[in-house]
Amino acid sequence: MRRILSGLPAVTQALLWETDWASHRHAYGSGEDIPVSLCSLLDEDAEVRSGALATLDMGVLHQGSLYTVTAPAALFVAAILDHPMGLAEHEGHFPWDDGPPRTLRAALLGWLGQVAESAAYGEDPARDRANWEWQPWHEDTRGQRDPDELAALQACRNIRPALYDAVEPFLSSSDPHICETALSAAVPLLCAPALADRIPRAAALLRARLGAMTGRRERAAVARALSLWGMDTSDLLADPDPAVRVCAALGPVRVDRRRALAVLLDALRDPRTTDGWFPEPLYGVDGWFRFTVLRSALDLAASFEEVAPVAIAMVAAGHRSIVDHERGPILFRAFSGGYDPTRSLTPAQRALLRAFIETDEATGSIRGNWLWFRAAGLPENPEGIAALL
Repeated sequence: MRRILSGLPAVTQALLWETDWASHRHAYGSGEDIPVSLCSLLDEDAEVRSGALATLDMGVLHQGSLYTVTAPAALFVAAILDHPMGLAEHEGHFPWDDGPPRTLRAALLGWLGQVAESAAYGEDPARDRANWEWQPWHEDTRGQRDPDELAALQACRNIRPALYDAVEPFLSSSDPHICETALSAAVPLLCAPALADRIPRAAALLRARLGAMTGRRERAAVARALSLWGMDTSDLLADPDPAVRVCAALGPVRVDRRRALAVLLDALRDPRTTDGWFPEPLYGVDGWFRFTVLRSALDLAASFEEVAPVAIAMVAAGHRSIVDHERGPILFRAFSGGYDPTRSLTPAQRALLRAFIETDEATGSIRGNWLWFRAAGLPENPEGIAALL
């Protein structure tokens, strides 16, 4: 422990000594045990390092929850990103973490990204409302946090400039994995309103590296980041790689709407191939990649008719396991204002409902989607839809 401490810069040592760790809390109690875990991140023993990372995951950021100890721990992690031990590799600590060995630096960058994501939660009400529109039964519980949670949240938001300053140098790393994990931390950090002025520089760093990148994943990750930051990705809509084109078209976008929508719909015509582009999800992508592509296409479409042929084909080929990510959002977009019994169904709406009827016996396409049908003001059973048609 003393050896590790003596090798730390003075400012990092001061952070350890001057922080009243006993006054902070983590998921399992007092934060007074955290300094030992933080120093153990730099231990020469790979198993000790792995155990220290587990403490960060399970105690300091348990299931994405922020605690009062999270902010000072994150500052320490940011301060040791360039430590020589960062190049050391280790196995995952948990039984379910069966991936290949990773470097300490990549693991720490990934953890900082998770802290940044948690800190950004609820910060942009417009973005939150857009997300909730696709879950018609969602309840907003943001106002129910206790004072300690709010204090932890504000502390983590306050340190984001320092965290980004530590992360930014690794956006230029020649190691694709380090560059991607740095990007996964930089994206949520730069979503902070106070850091908006850093975006042009970050985008320039990525653009400078893009020409030298050859891997699909790293180039697509850059296109996705530029799009999330609201940068112009028009040139990437013509990229030779369809995965890069799609990531450049994902919203929010500053590109020609029709071109971007055409790119997304083209990917959705062969959704299984699209799903295979990224065996490991990109930053900000949950579940199969086609779910994110579909959601962006539905958001970008000026009317359901623009996406109807592709969307109806997806419903006809659907499976009961994708209710809330595929068939439900499609139905909600087709009846975005709710079903009005005083108005005739459009041809596209009729074709969509027929697809639900025709696949219901095999996939439960109506019974499994009854909440979505209710939200759209439609009958919640096959008989009711058949009568409507």
